[in-house]
Amino acid sequence: MNRTEALRILGLDDDATPEDVKTAYKETVQILHPDRFASNKKLQDRATEQFKNLQEAYDYLTSGKGSRTSARDPRAAAERARSYTSSNQVEARMAGVAAARTQLVKQRDVALDERRNGIAMTAIGGIVALISGRRPFGLFGIVAAIASAAAVWGIVQVVSSQRTIATLNEHIAELNKEERRLAEELDDV
Repeated sequence: MNRTEALRILGLDDDATPEDVKTAYKETVQILHPDRFASNKKLQDRATEQFKNLQEAYDYLTSGKGSRTSARDPRAAAERARSYTSSNQVEARMAGVAAARTQLVKQRDVALDERRNGIAMTAIGGIVALISGRRPFGLFGIVAAIASAAAVWGIVQVVSSQRTIATLNEHIAELNKEERRLAEELDDV
């Protein structure tokens, strides 16, 4: 890879400054991050490939290899290396937060489905128990007992899934707060 290719990948001109490179990288990461395409494997694979190219271009330009000047101040090079390492660590932590949030959102969706099923089971079981409970003997009595048990199980499922949803929402809120903190830290780097 050369400087021109790296700049093209980031969508920048040859006169781009290190700050332009950093800004373009952050913006493009938000667009191309593979976690955005978690629901579509084909798109996620393409985004992963483009994300690798983007990372390679950014690494090339920020490592000093893509610099237009050959004379380097050793102190400036050391500072760039510290900044680069620090920003990579923050970006890696941000990627981990995004992946964790994706998992929690999927778990919350499952819990919401369970709650919906529990509500339906409670409603249908209650209605069937009411209708068949008018004749407490024979087949209707058995149906009423089964429907009552289904209604009770539905209530248990609703309460249980509601607790799970509340816990997952708390964790998602914590991850969102952590991501905002990391974004601020990345801006400072």
